[in-house]
Amino acid sequence: MRARFAFAGALLAGVCCAVSAQSVPTTFGTIIGNGLLCRDHTDNIYYYNYLVRHFGNWYKHEGGAYWFRTAGASLWGTEVSEVMVSDDTSTFIFVGAVAEATPENLEKAIIQQVGTHYTVIDTSAYPVREAKPASRIVYFDTKSKIYCAKYKPLPPVPPPPVRQRLK
Repeated sequence: MRARFAFAGALLAGVCCAVSAQSVPTTFGTIIGNGLLCRDHTDNIYYYNYLVRHFGNWYKHEGGAYWFRTAGASLWGTEVSEVMVSDDTSTFIFVGAVAEATPENLEKAIIQQVGTHYTVIDTSAYPVREAKPASRIVYFDTKSKIYCAKYKPLPPVPPPPVRQRLK
């Protein structure tokens, strides 16, 4: 009888640990990956809520962004250690990620998996790569950062009042 309880306890502990280890949702590639490639509407509140729901609270707030650790996550066969989402202080709405690969290797992985090609848009020692419609890959120390940034839409401006002629 004791062995049966020990086995049930071990099985329950294994299930518990397996559930907590699976923190990366199956939608990560579709939602975050397509967002980084600018293939979707960029909505910082949507991405923020998604990341809080699946990865917990942000661990730092700097550079106009909330930074989330995304242990175990990968995109295009490349480990993604962090994802950042713009706050409302920036003139841009953006979603970005830190990839554990050089920009050259990240670009190769994206071409293989998705077919999106990047163009080097400057002649610096650490060139920026850009794809249509606006996704960019930049150097981030020995890693790379990929992001999609769009101008924040301005609120509608009411037209000036129409003056009427008085008779």
